[in-house]
Amino acid sequence: MPELPEVETIRRDLAPELEGRRITAVRIHHDDIIIDALPGAEFRRRLEGRHILAVDRRAKWLLLRLDLGILVTQLRMTGRFAVGRGAVPPLAGFRHVAAEFDLDDGRTLFYDDVRRLGGFLLLSEPEWALEESRFGPEPLDSGFRAADLGQALRRGRAPVKNALMDQSRVAGVGNIYASEALHRARIDPTRPVSDLTDEEVRRLHRSLRRILRSSLDSSGTTFRDYRAVNGRSGSFQTLLEVYGRDGEPCTNCGQVILRIVQAGRSTYYCPGCQR
Repeated sequence: MPELPEVETIRRDLAPELEGRRITAVRIHHDDIIIDALPGAEFRRRLEGRHILAVDRRAKWLLLRLDLGILVTQLRMTGRFAVGRGAVPPLAGFRHVAAEFDLDDGRTLFYDDVRRLGGFLLLSEPEWALEESRFGPEPLDSGFRAADLGQALRRGRAPVKNALMDQSRVAGVGNIYASEALHRARIDPTRPVSDLTDEEVRRLHRSLRRILRSSLDSSGTTFRDYRAVNGRSGSFQTLLEVYGRDGEPCTNCGQVILRIVQAGRSTYYCPGCQR
């Protein structure tokens, strides 16, 4: 699913298009994208007429802050947005439109999701505050220090790769960037977090922030499904050093990159660099 750089890229694309606009009409074509199981008619009633005050992000979730509540979006694997005029999406590839939101300037926000694993959750401010309390700190926040990462990770003896992907420890990091950050920090992904030295935590902190910033500069990583708004692709996949490159030589030491499975997810690493 999209990770911090991809969701933040979508947020940056949508913010100038949506902020200050009013939702005039809502059409839901598949009720299963309403995550909180509100009936489609009630979901529409609560949204129509609402003003979009801000487009935000928390962890891997996209937030539309309304004048009454927050519309939370989980994109999962194949959720994507386009903004256009008229009844037809501006992209030919939008063949599985699940929801449409008409805006007061005559445009429409289209949500397309071929697998319909993503969707929307309409929450009040207190409900969102409770939901948000599950997340750890944002790794790109200016105040996020190496000591904060160490404090977040050093609970128990979980493998460091698993701990990095635990949203209650660090928000927004998934499979791609956990693998890449650990490789560039030269840390074995199977190491227990309690065994990490202070120097290793500092290296991981630097590499994680650099990886995330670099991916943001590249509009994220596009393999097959992820697209930013109106079909824009990311390009960070050209800079990946280990993720998806099992069987290829490491660009740093030449050893063959390996793939293992941790907690049901693929981990890519170099046995030469990450001892």
